[in-house]
Amino acid sequence: MGRTSDARERLITAVGELFLESGYHGTTIDAICLRAGVRKGTFYHFFASKEDLAVAALELDRASRRESLDAVFSPTRPPLSRLQVYCERVYTRQREAAARSGHVPGCPLFTLGAEICTQEARLREHINAALGDYLAYFSSAIRDASAAQKVDVTDPDAKARCIFSLIQGAITQARIANDAEILRELPAQVFGVLGLKPVPHAA
Repeated sequence: MGRTSDARERLITAVGELFLESGYHGTTIDAICLRAGVRKGTFYHFFASKEDLAVAALELDRASRRESLDAVFSPTRPPLSRLQVYCERVYTRQREAAARSGHVPGCPLFTLGAEICTQEARLREHINAALGDYLAYFSSAIRDASAAQKVDVTDPDAKARCIFSLIQGAITQARIANDAEILRELPAQVFGVLGLKPVPHAA
């Protein structure tokens, strides 16, 4: 049944996988325990409910995402390159995930949020906070690009919201169509919103 010492981490990993596969309401505690290789008593030792486990998973995922975003949106990288690298990584990760599983996973935050937003206020708050991180990074990159006179943008926050909506819409479309190639043109689309042509590969 695996080591108890890492049972909490395995439960968190399992719930993230199952939410993508079956959704929040389609995932049972029994299924989580089976995937994690733990007994139900062990589950309740760590978490009072599926919601509590979901919150823990969201918190851990947010910390991991912020670490990754810090690297991509580092001030040492030119601001427009930050956006291009981010878009290229979205495409690469969705393509690689599809190659492993046979399915384009899409954005777990949007997938889960769309399902539970009218029913699970606590989870919705955590998801909104995580999505807000992305907007902050995008706004910062656009603001820096504007300060460097690389773009002509009067409202970086509004432009960031527009770009984020474009990216998430494309990711959702790729998930529905099960076609990661839809995301190949993201850099050109994002640069188009900024009134620019995409620069060469910026990894």
